[in-house]
Amino acid sequence: MNQPPAGFELHTDSSPTSATLSLYGSWVDADVVPAFPQLRAQLAAVDADELRLDCTELGDWNTLLMSFLLRCASYCTERGITLNTEALPENARRLLSIATSVPAHNRKEAASLPWWQLRSPSKALRELLDDLRESLAFFGDICIALGALIAGKANTRFADFRTFCYQSGPDAFAIISLTSVLVGMILGYLGAVQLQQFGAGIYVADLVTIGLLREMGPLMTAIVMAGRTGAAYAAQLGTMQANEEIDAVRTLGVSPIEFLVVPRVLALLVTMPLLTIYANLLGIVGGGIVAGGMGISMLQYTSQAGLAVSLAHIGVGLLKSVVFAVLIAIAGCRSGIQSGRNSAGVGRAATEAVVTALVYLIVADASINILFQHLGI
Repeated sequence: MNQPPAGFELHTDSSPTSATLSLYGSWVDADVVPAFPQLRAQLAAVDADELRLDCTELGDWNTLLMSFLLRCASYCTERGITLNTEALPENARRLLSIATSVPAHNRKEAASLPWWQLRSPSKALRELLDDLRESLAFFGDICIALGALIAGKANTRFADFRTFCYQSGPDAFAIISLTSVLVGMILGYLGAVQLQQFGAGIYVADLVTIGLLREMGPLMTAIVMAGRTGAAYAAQLGTMQANEEIDAVRTLGVSPIEFLVVPRVLALLVTMPLLTIYANLLGIVGGGIVAGGMGISMLQYTSQAGLAVSLAHIGVGLLKSVVFAVLIAIAGCRSGIQSGRNSAGVGRAATEAVVTALVYLIVADASINILFQHLGI
């Protein structure tokens, strides 16, 4: 039996706020598929609050009908129109229910500007507070995941932890070595210019050693790791978000925080103090190169540097490195998890991770210095 071609008619009910959409004909391999823009224009003209479907004359159907109904359902959701699907065939109603069960991704939120690029001071402050609240919530999720790890109930793999330790540790030796030696030489030159005026050039060893142990060693290491590892974390997780791999992890009943974030956080917590110690040693060597140019022998330099070293200075630097590691991991992983689902979103996530991490580092460093200054440490 030949069926008429696919089509629809929109009727206004007795109530001005209700309309009926009649579907008829065969929606299987139709030569002329009804265009949804035509229905959208008719719905806009009717301005109804409820749309009823009438399928009494509907023939055979396949995905052509479901595609049309899905666009219709999306339009009704955007306009606040109630879509009554009781008259649909049972299979079609179930398919439409599954297709509309998950809301569409809000790309406007993913494309919104971060707080540091906003021009309005009040809006920038609100965005900053929202960013801080989200960071604290993300840190809370990490703490819960770490608690599950300690209890032996977390979906965290040791192989991932070992891989990220290698990526954030040995792979960073080259750039850490270069920056540490140069920072030590810079501190030595800055101190030498002033100390030589008072005949106290030997104390350049104290300046370099204390400056590196307490401040420049952990801070410069953290800045390098924020630009290197923090951005890498954001790009990795952002790409997984764009490829819907994180959604797949959630679908399997696995927490992305436990499976993806915790190994990265633990890797930075382990490697950052070690890299800080390594940076301090190379920075002291760089200061010794400058001291040698001032006529100070290596024995004098090492003896004076040894007198300047204390457990308090070492402890302050290592504490900073641990705090900086947590902040870098939070900034990088949160930006990646919450990135957009396209290449532009991944790029914004990497940029946001670096900038946010640098802001966190500067604020944390100043806060720790003020705290220890009042405590006399």
